[in-house]
Amino acid sequence: MNRPRRSAFHIALALAALLTLGGARPTLAAPAEVAQAAPETRELLVMLRLSADHYRPNASYGGAYGDQMTRNARRRLAQAIARQYGLVLVDNGWAMPLVGLDCYVMRVAEDRPVDDAVLQVSRDPRVAWSEPMRLYRTQGRYDRENDPLFPVQPAAEAWRLADLHRVATGRGVRVAVIDSKVEVDHPDLAGQILVDRDFVIDRPATAERHGTGVAGVIAAKAGNGMGIAGVAPGARLLALRACWQGRDDSPSAPTVCDTLSLAKAIHFAIDQRAEVINLSLTGPPDRLLTQLIAAAMARGVSVVAAFDPGLPKGGFPASEPGVIAVAAESLSPFPPGVYSAPDRDVPTTQPGDKWNLVNGSSYAAAHVSGLIALVREGRPSGARAILVAAQPTGGLVDAYATLLRASKSCGPSCPLVARNEPAR
Repeated sequence: MNRPRRSAFHIALALAALLTLGGARPTLAAPAEVAQAAPETRELLVMLRLSADHYRPNASYGGAYGDQMTRNARRRLAQAIARQYGLVLVDNGWAMPLVGLDCYVMRVAEDRPVDDAVLQVSRDPRVAWSEPMRLYRTQGRYDRENDPLFPVQPAAEAWRLADLHRVATGRGVRVAVIDSKVEVDHPDLAGQILVDRDFVIDRPATAERHGTGVAGVIAAKAGNGMGIAGVAPGARLLALRACWQGRDDSPSAPTVCDTLSLAKAIHFAIDQRAEVINLSLTGPPDRLLTQLIAAAMARGVSVVAAFDPGLPKGGFPASEPGVIAVAAESLSPFPPGVYSAPDRDVPTTQPGDKWNLVNGSSYAAAHVSGLIALVREGRPSGARAILVAAQPTGGLVDAYATLLRASKSCGPSCPLVARNEPAR
């Protein structure tokens, strides 16, 4: 179902409301972010296999990934591998029992190609595999400061958001926002955050724009007399920092993530029983992340990712079978299996107790994550979400029809079957 575009009058109304309420005069942002190549990393990931638990006489099962003795043994093995191949061991390893691996970061000398080191280490029989540390980019832009009102939210009209909230608010559904640092005490987000964790190493954990904005679209408070209403204000967020804002604090500074920070966050989200994982980012395919995403979906988690038309198959992880790929509405026609949601002039939460207008498929993905939380409310963990769209295989999401169909066709204990099979 096509939605009418909001006119310049509606945007002007929001700006006028800001001035009426005594806010600061809106300022134009820097030029829209220009796509850039991610900076090269000199690190690689080395995967060691986790041994199976074994039984100790007169005791309990031991030798698990948390056992200090076995952890020390794997670290010594990692040190030996690093020495043999002229690498520097960077950390103490990160166990990922969901995929049976212990992951170590090693650094390659400046005068040596990273791919050569990966190839050498991968041939070692003690190693499950090795891969470069890859970088990922979020898919959103910050435009201008504003104190938006509910009537100018794109979803308010296009998705009939007030009507949706009479049916469901996503109450109790756990949504993992794997992104940059969320401002957890923002007036529209305080109390909405169930877990706040940081998986980024050696970078200050101050509130950042992209993660705070994505969190607001999904679950900002409704009916509190300020700001916006999230698509699923009853949901509870796992604010998992796996990305970081560029050192340049300008609006065009990119927000990036790496393989290991994303892997840690996804593993944690599964452990914490997240029902939806929002990944408003894109980048190159990755074996470790593929296994973790598959482990999440095998447990009934809905994984939502931003679609980038500039990358093959929309980029990773949107290209993964079973991941719900969400594109900007301006992308038309839509590839099969790709959905679309509001992404232009979206008012949302920002650091410093602010609300701003943002754009990009990052925020389209956040809308869909919120909608899935509405559909999942009151249904068993692992239930699949229906997405009703303009075409049977994707396109513009009809949120009202999606929730109406779910509420009419399914009882509280009914497992939902996805209309588009690749989407969970």
